[in-house]
Amino acid sequence: QLQLVESGGGLVQPGGSLRLSCAASGFTLDYYHIGWFRQVPGKEREGVSCISSRDGATYYADSVKGRFTVSRDNAKNTVYLQMNSLKPEDTAVYYCAARRLTTVQFMCVMAVGDYWGQGTQVTVSS
Repeated sequence: QLQLVESGGGLVQPGGSLRLSCAASGFTLDYYHIGWFRQVPGKEREGVSCISSRDGATYYADSVKGRFTVSRDNAKNTVYLQMNSLKPEDTAVYYCAARRLTTVQFMCVMAVGDYWGQGTQVTVSS
């Protein structure tokens, strides 16, 4: 059974940091581009950051550039999203997704994925 599981969400004060993890089971992430997406009620899902399966190329939404960093550890079958300098507007449910035949830019801009996790809540508030 192919599954992605996110963890690491929580409540953090503005300016704080969190690291999200996306662990895969039932398949190997090596051959998949992985994306992080977020969604708030009443809004469309937004691509935050995506990382290539092959050369580690990355894509970041303008709203998170310089604050978020995506990385992958294929040995652990896990992808991470390090989020620094968090702002209240970063509050959302964060999802990871895996997709094979795509580019990281298309995956993030169009918010598409073949397999999705269940999401983890991130709340930035004082």
